[in-house]
Amino acid sequence: MSEPAMLELSGVTKEYRVGGQTVRALDGVDLRIEPGEFTSIIGPSGSGKSTLLHLLGALDSPDAGSIRFRGEEIGTLDDERQSEFRRHRVGFIFQFFNLLPTLSAWENVAIPKLLDGTGLRKAKPRALELLKLVGLSERAGHRPAELSGGQMQRVAVARAMIMDPPLILADEPTGNLDSKTGASILELLGEIAGSGNSVVMVTHDMGAVRYCDRVVTLRDGRIGADELGERSVTA
Repeated sequence: MSEPAMLELSGVTKEYRVGGQTVRALDGVDLRIEPGEFTSIIGPSGSGKSTLLHLLGALDSPDAGSIRFRGEEIGTLDDERQSEFRRHRVGFIFQFFNLLPTLSAWENVAIPKLLDGTGLRKAKPRALELLKLVGLSERAGHRPAELSGGQMQRVAVARAMIMDPPLILADEPTGNLDSKTGASILELLGEIAGSGNSVVMVTHDMGAVRYCDRVVTLRDGRIGADELGERSVTA
């Protein structure tokens, strides 16, 4: 029996009310994300990229269609089960890092563990291990104000991995970084995908697609193209 997809979307539709009118952000999207795949979602503003990412991370629910995670439906979860799914199955990486300024790098990484009931002392070894993985061992005790943009994003990547989630969702992770620093973050995400996690990234950066296995283009809430990325072609 073949392994189920990490994510499988079928006929997913999402609508919003804006200014008294109904806007269809996603219109019957079919999509399959495999384990260990680094997928980039691209498209112009308003194409539905952010809406799609929110649905994949159970931050919202579709109006119609099915979203399955490893074969189990997540599109119809209630609020409590959505929260449980987000805590244990998904790691989020944001454009603006979302680090707490009063905490050190390792404490920021440990936050998801603390929210899940693990004490700070017990969470520290894993947090330090992940900071070493992303190349920041020497910065573990530094606060965000003492870190560069690229270093803050590496802390955010480590934080996304602290619960060992099989799925990493990245929302414009290189949007606030220079091209060289952004490239190092994309290489890091590719390494994470190579270890068996699925990474789905929303981006406006067309140069980022060279680091991905797959590039999915959204237009007007529909998939306009689904192509192999350069990472897959050269692998």
